Amino acid sequence: MNINKNILFVDDEVNILKSLKRLFMDEDFNVYTASSAKEGFEILSEDEFAVVVSDQRMPEITGTEFLMKVRELYPDTVRIILTGYADINAVINAINEAGAYRYITKPWNDIEIVQSIKEAAYRYHLTKENKYLNELTKKQNEELQKWSKELEYYVQIHTIDIAKRDKEIKKLKDKLNTISTNLLASFEKLIFLRSTNIAAHSERVAFISSEMAKKNSLSEEDIESIRVAGLLHDIGKIGLSDIILFKDLEELSTEEKNQYKTHPTNGQLIIGQIEDLNKVSILIRHHHENFDGSGFPDKLKGDAIPIGARIISLADRFERYSRYNEIDDSMKKIWLSVGKDFDKELFQVLEKVIFEHKHHLFSSEDLIEAALPIKDLMPGFVISRDVISSSGLIIIKKDTTLTEKHIELLSNSFYDDASKISIHVYKKRAKWQ
Repeated sequence: MNINKNILFVDDEVNILKSLKRLFMDEDFNVYTASSAKEGFEILSEDEFAVVVSDQRMPEITGTEFLMKVRELYPDTVRIILTGYADINAVINAINEAGAYRYITKPWNDIEIVQSIKEAAYRYHLTKENKYLNELTKKQNEELQKWSKELEYYVQIHTIDIAKRDKEIKKLKDKLNTISTNLLASFEKLIFLRSTNIAAHSERVAFISSEMAKKNSLSEEDIESIRVAGLLHDIGKIGLSDIILFKDLEELSTEEKNQYKTHPTNGQLIIGQIEDLNKVSILIRHHHENFDGSGFPDKLKGDAIPIGARIISLADRFERYSRYNEIDDSMKKIWLSVGKDFDKELFQVLEKVIFEHKHHLFSSEDLIEAALPIKDLMPGFVISRDVISSSGLIIIKKDTTLTEKHIELLSNSFYDDASKISIHVYKKRAKWQ
């Protein structure tokens, strides 16, 4: 899929437009400018744009009114409002009424505005990629249903030569398997495009969950459903914002937690469109239910929670804890929630799986994450997650090796909250006997 690099700036002050065009001269964007809303709409009608940035105060209509019309005509285009410090009410209206992705104040910081436009363009690309994959899924699902009906038709015709019929049936089954495999691959790609961290987490959850299902003597069909559900259990997170996605659950605000709690039902909606994956979608919906009924989304309790969902819940929690803790400590933390969050019998199954597969899952050279206060950071540590400012800008990218200048930058960026902020870095896992 081609990446759209078109961005449009709309402002009635020609000098500001010239400044913005100069600022993006060396960036990999196609920059268009318009000195009025009318001219802006004319330019938008001629091509597809990834990002539109509009000044709030213009003589014909306000920036909010302009972006509301842009939202109506070009809903995928990411909208940004450009405003003065005194226009806070305008900013609120732009976000609520025009669906503005972000606001930028005048005078702007050159580095921040360039980074904001890059992030907005990437968000537009993700939206388009998501739509493309959804359309592909729908098309493949229709094809799957078509082939299923044809398979049923061929089975019912008794006059067909047995050998020929078997050959046709095999061909159709191979086609069905290929389509199902392609669908799963599409979903995995969608998760990977959104976050490589979620993709790696999901693979480990799928492995642990399927091994637990085997230990529990479930049927081959149930084992495979649990494996696939483990692989796709977080697919509903693709719609969450970066700020929510890269925070720990304990760090989320009440509003952010409410948004986070929608991901199991969103995941079910995505996967549930495919008839053959309906059972998988049910497990995805319930993987955050707690054994005592305090979970979400349906507050199911005890055995009312599907066993596959209970298994994935344990595997998910263990995988997340083991990123920050030694294995023994992770198991102890989970044990404290047995009876409340988890099924005691399944916890014992988890213990057996981790013990038997510890050399496969972990080695003495494995790296685990540690969340450290800024004062404990040292040059040479490697950043394990993007460090994002309160305004949503990336300060330091993942996999950056820290220097003294990086640590000084972090101290200055979070000066007022330095004691409350934790930075995620990698450290070596100690040997587990």
